[in-house]
Amino acid sequence: MSNTTGSAEMAEIRPESLLAMPLPEMLARASALRDAGHGRIQSWSPKVFIPLTQLCRNLCHYCTFSQPPRRGEACYLTREQVLDIARAGKAAGCTEALFTLGDKPELRFKAARDELAALGHETTLSSHAEVAAAVRDETGLLPHINAGVMTREEMAMLRPVSASQGLMLESVSDRLCEKGGAHYRSPDKRPEVRLKTIRIAGELAIPFTTGILIGIGETRAERLDALVAIRDLHARHGHIQEVIVQNFRAKPRTVMADAPEPDMDDLLWTAAAARILLGPAMNIQVPPNLSANDFPRLVDAGINDWGGVSPVTPDHVNPEAPWPAVQQLRAATARANRILVPRLPVYPAYVAENARWQDAAMQRHVRAAADTSGFARADNWSPGLALPDRPPEAPCLAALDPGIAATVNRALAGERPDEAALAALFEARDVDLEHICESADELRRAVNGDTVTYVVNRNINYTNICAYKCGFCAFSKGKTSDTLRGQPYDLDLAEVARRTEEAWARGGTEVCLQGGIHPRYTGETYLTLARTARAAVPDIHLHAFSPLEVAHGAETLGLSVEDFLRRLKDAGLGTLPGTAAEILDDEVRRIICPDKLNTAEWLHVVGTAHKVGFRTTATIMFGHVETYAHWARHLLHIRDLQAETGGFTEFVPLPFVHMEAPMGVRGETRRGPTFREVRLMHAVARLALNPLIPNIQTSWVKLGPAGVAACLASGANDLGGTLMNESISRAAGTQHGQEMPPAAMDALIRSIGRTPRQRTTLYGEVSETARRKGREAADLAPIILTPPQKRGDKTLGKEFEYAG
Repeated sequence: MSNTTGSAEMAEIRPESLLAMPLPEMLARASALRDAGHGRIQSWSPKVFIPLTQLCRNLCHYCTFSQPPRRGEACYLTREQVLDIARAGKAAGCTEALFTLGDKPELRFKAARDELAALGHETTLSSHAEVAAAVRDETGLLPHINAGVMTREEMAMLRPVSASQGLMLESVSDRLCEKGGAHYRSPDKRPEVRLKTIRIAGELAIPFTTGILIGIGETRAERLDALVAIRDLHARHGHIQEVIVQNFRAKPRTVMADAPEPDMDDLLWTAAAARILLGPAMNIQVPPNLSANDFPRLVDAGINDWGGVSPVTPDHVNPEAPWPAVQQLRAATARANRILVPRLPVYPAYVAENARWQDAAMQRHVRAAADTSGFARADNWSPGLALPDRPPEAPCLAALDPGIAATVNRALAGERPDEAALAALFEARDVDLEHICESADELRRAVNGDTVTYVVNRNINYTNICAYKCGFCAFSKGKTSDTLRGQPYDLDLAEVARRTEEAWARGGTEVCLQGGIHPRYTGETYLTLARTARAAVPDIHLHAFSPLEVAHGAETLGLSVEDFLRRLKDAGLGTLPGTAAEILDDEVRRIICPDKLNTAEWLHVVGTAHKVGFRTTATIMFGHVETYAHWARHLLHIRDLQAETGGFTEFVPLPFVHMEAPMGVRGETRRGPTFREVRLMHAVARLALNPLIPNIQTSWVKLGPAGVAACLASGANDLGGTLMNESISRAAGTQHGQEMPPAAMDALIRSIGRTPRQRTTLYGEVSETARRKGREAADLAPIILTPPQKRGDKTLGKEFEYAG
């Protein structure tokens, strides 16, 4: 677990040494550790606070959250009341539903028992499980449950309906439970009881939040003892995702109403001690609302998180202390040279190991809410949808991250970046994000000028029947995909020829032929398809057959890849699409396309094509299950092959469209990349592939006009094809249509102040005749989808039954 902080370095620190350490030294140490573990990211959780019940069996001397039953008032929020709060939070952009409630009120209050019985429950926690599941399923908010001390069985019951759970340790001082202490007559506040709950959470692999409450009568040495106890439990189980240092606030009408509150220096000392004892990777939070206008000073103590802040609900535990507005939080964070980033209730390191830390019932919900880094998605946009109509957020910081600036400078000089430095570019936000995109755009201008190119072409997908089981593909139809879009088809050759002729008549200079790996197809099928298109229009450019189709064709004919490619060349093939690349890393391919070409095989087919004399494109399909490190490896594979062969014409980022993809439907992927990540993929590709690949293409089918306009300002210079027919992205759920004719291409390009240029497949000039035909093109005739001729097949050891 990358978040484990029980390192030898931390263990060597003697807690008692902190008691005499000057505060300035502690703050400097803590800040340096925080920066080493978290860089410039300062997280917060957009949440709603749902007080399921304020009844509690404990009698903490400082608490106003706990309230006795009142005649005529319900003991518990109803299901609809809970959902109303959650829906309001969803509308306001929240991702967390924080459930806070008193400990086991049914053990103390008959009214609670009676109300639970009427609800069909024996315990508060069983009722809680029901409403938490409703919030998860009906709003998509991720429940974080603070339900007090629980048994193993109770925590296990709540695990399927919560992304994370929490219990403040508060203190390990038994003195506080004695008469006169803050926890007197509060049986659930005994340290051994709370430590046991925290330990069980680790044994159950529950991402867990805990912390200490300072100023309730404990000594500084006892605070350190509590932090060491937390550190030791985390070293054993790796489950403590966050430690809160919370300062006591005196409240009227409580036993401790006149008790002194800790001052800011005391709070800073304790937060710094937590960072020093718990190490660089731990997430340390101090609630900003409990320090009023002084909260910006808390950053000096090495914290990296502000906790949950709600635009909808108050802090029901500290109602006298309103949360700062998000803009206030962002500005204060920026003044500390840090970047405010929204997170989920479960932290990124735990999102990265979703299968370990989440119950199967929660995994899809966590994936849906996360970006590739494990932080919260900024909005509800996914590839295939229209971008939200709102202005981009201006950067808050002025200074660049030195590491990012250095990597960008090396890339501009044409140097090959290393994997770690390249992956770090994808983490960029705020001013670093804009610097990367602006640098890529300047490089694009130097290489391509202000011209934006496109090709008038037609996609001909000759079959959507496929023996492979790629989890991301909504296009191919097999026996497991009956619920997805469309019926299976296998075009006859006359329809292939007709579409080729129609493309030429409408000004097309290219047809792109690709399809599923039909189990009855052999290398002769692909040769025949090429000859058919070539015979129909001898002068059209034939851009066809993915590396997977090439490998399949060669295998079926018993030929080497090189020999089969030479036959395709003789049949009229002009160039190859560099599709089927997905992510060039076998760790990812084993998940999304386990029976497809592996990385080495894909590179071999494409490298051989270059050797034979073919030019190809290169692609990446990103935003599903992979990480930034996988993106970096993919780009370096492409760069290294280009350095060897020089055969790539362009690089094409293809954002994953999740809506109808099988893995997306099953909740096994993220919801595609975020738009920040889309911009970065185009920009980082421009930088990483410099000076070897001059063209970066952006997909209007997946991103729409507004999306590609932003990418054209982030390093891209090409809009790909007009397409005429588009089946693959449309099957996956995109809303951006099947054709963008030349006039629309020109208008889009001119709208951003650039110059359009229609090109050939190989970026050459197009004849005036072809341009004129493209602008005067008639509507497309209806397409004919030839149904498959028979059911059931066994080819190459693959069993297959056609859908439909």
